[in-house]
Amino acid sequence: MARYFEELETWQLAKDLSLLVYRQFKDCRDFRFRDQIQAAAVSIMNNIAEGFERKKGSKEFAQFLFIAKGSAGEVRSMLSLAVELKYISDEEYKKTREICMRISAMIFGLIKNI
Repeated sequence: MARYFEELETWQLAKDLSLLVYRQFKDCRDFRFRDQIQAAAVSIMNNIAEGFERKKGSKEFAQFLFIAKGSAGEVRSMLSLAVELKYISDEEYKKTREICMRISAMIFGLIKNI
């Protein structure tokens, strides 16, 4: 296992997702929506980091990973709404949703290894 959370591919991809979400919604005038989806995206990477730092390889780490996985679901849910509200294009939706799905699968893999 990695020595630092920054070495985890899952955390790196979650950080990329956060940056993507921030860029996609930076001009969104629906501030509550924008703040919520950005917070959910950041929650993924932060829960991976916090759990890793507390005690990597432990059940406590797994608990934080479950929270991160839930946040990935929240982002996907909000993306579905965003495309319907025309806040993002179909192409942006598909790309960002695919990244979320990949992160969820990677998190599940980490959980199984604990």
